[in-house]
Amino acid sequence: MTSLSHFLSTDHSHCDDLFAEAENAAAAKDWAHAQTEFQRFLDEMKHHFAMEEEVLFPAFEAHTGMSGGPTSVMRGEHVQMNEVFAAMRDALARQDGNGYLGLSETLLMLMRQHNLKEENILYPMADQALAGQEAALLARMGEIPH
Repeated sequence: MTSLSHFLSTDHSHCDDLFAEAENAAAAKDWAHAQTEFQRFLDEMKHHFAMEEEVLFPAFEAHTGMSGGPTSVMRGEHVQMNEVFAAMRDALARQDGNGYLGLSETLLMLMRQHNLKEENILYPMADQALAGQEAALLARMGEIPH
């Protein structure tokens, strides 16, 4: 059985790869490709956030009674990243390579810090708190549309 932490950490890596593709295309000023790759990245990030916010976080909060703890912090960081996504999309639309790449650096820092907190703190806590529920939770995550 795949653990929640393994599944979600693997998804982090997938999103990181898509992010790099978009960044490489923007650095090369291949705007059409950059927009396509950025949209793929954005779609996967929104799906990842939905898996956490609609399935993992509510299950964790219901089991632990903690609604103001780590899940609240992660939700706040999702909002912050969504704001950077919007600015990045605008920079791409303007074909502003320097603006996009500057925002890309900001997002990379945010994602690294966020992923470390999830992978080293929240996901292990969720694995422990939700032991025995992995299959059902992973199935629910799989039902979330892309």
